[in-house]
Amino acid sequence: MTNWKLLAEKVLLGEEINDQEAYAVLECPNDELLELLHSSYQVRKHYYGNRVKLNMIINTKSGLCPENCGYCSQSRDSTSPVQKYRMMDRDTIIEGAKQAHLLKSGTYCIVASGRGPSKRELDTVTSAVEEIKKNYNMKVCACLGILKPGQAEQLKEAGVDRYNHNINTSEQHHGSITTSHTYQDRVATVNQVKEAGISPCSGVIVGMKEKKEDVIQMARALKALNADSIPVNFLHAIDGTLLEGTNELTPTYCLKVLCLFRFINPTKEIRISGGREVNLRSLQPLGLYPANSIFVGDYLTTAGQEGSSDHKMIEDLGFEIEYTTSEEMV
Repeated sequence: MTNWKLLAEKVLLGEEINDQEAYAVLECPNDELLELLHSSYQVRKHYYGNRVKLNMIINTKSGLCPENCGYCSQSRDSTSPVQKYRMMDRDTIIEGAKQAHLLKSGTYCIVASGRGPSKRELDTVTSAVEEIKKNYNMKVCACLGILKPGQAEQLKEAGVDRYNHNINTSEQHHGSITTSHTYQDRVATVNQVKEAGISPCSGVIVGMKEKKEDVIQMARALKALNADSIPVNFLHAIDGTLLEGTNELTPTYCLKVLCLFRFINPTKEIRISGGREVNLRSLQPLGLYPANSIFVGDYLTTAGQEGSSDHKMIEDLGFEIEYTTSEEMV
């Protein structure tokens, strides 16, 4: 039996957990799960107290994507009947920020499908961001795909605080998920935004037929990238995608994954992201013991939990919503 208390103490002393300990977290017996959660909570509490960061997504461009990502309903190979539309106009993006503000979200995430933004699309986003930063005291995160030279600097100048580009899976499993871009393409974009002075956000999707070894490698890769914010998605398999019908996850395993990411990336924002509702189900509140951030509202092409329910969940836990301005970001 692993001594979970000692593992948390090791992490708080600044030591890295080894592979044997990492496997032990993912293979924790369910009758020890509460002890594991308590130990990961000690790490989370040390760095973040009982505060919870809220993020909201706006899907500014849907479908029409030339990439072949096997999990995505917007990919070129998907037959899922999702809405397809080109980049929203500036005013619609700004209106979305108002909704994010009403949902008490501290971060507004502007997301667009596609390999990367065109000049026109980038100009639309940056113009909207400039107005949002004037009107609302919130962080802005952009997720627009692979960036061309100079585009990260344009986003930074407009006021974008954070850029999301997920590694999604381990390097060795990447080719099983998509072949239209490489793992290194994703890493290069994360490094590009870091060089431009934008806070890097990069995460994963768990449940895509990967091995436990892959999950551990994902967490370690994000530590090596020094991602400030780590969204942990749990696959919500959508009909019409390559991963249609995949259902490997249980609520207890999802909790163990969150604990692992907290132990390996103790100082970072760990966000429970897509698939939270369908995979954690009734155990959603327990996820906030290792994680310190969630999305509110809907995701890209799937519905999320109603915003007031998330607020109530946080309140019922005795936690509090954190409001963080751009100047206070890590």
